[in-house]
Amino acid sequence: MSKLEKAIVAIVEVFEEYAGTDEDKRKLNNAELGALIKAQLSCPEFKDKVDEGDAKEALEGIDKNHDGQVSFKEFSKCVANLSEGYFKKKYGKEKGGKCKHHK
Repeated sequence: MSKLEKAIVAIVEVFEEYAGTDEDKRKLNNAELGALIKAQLSCPEFKDKVDEGDAKEALEGIDKNHDGQVSFKEFSKCVANLSEGYFKKKYGKEKGGKCKHHK
């Protein structure tokens, strides 16, 4: 598998692992989400590579419909936002569609 394919499979598998601790295997409850974040987003090296504000924004907006649970769609959007935050920290904020290192 390609790197992207492995990344997609890993995202689905992480969601399944943590969503599978109660009767609803398709959603993360607050406890499951907390356990996932604590275990999967705790590496200091990663935290240094994502702006704290971007990470906070991604995690605060994860439960878009405010039902107290996180669907895979909501989770995957959060992962995409964290990926964008990582990219911005690495290359700088985009202006006019180009990164400061790629003018």
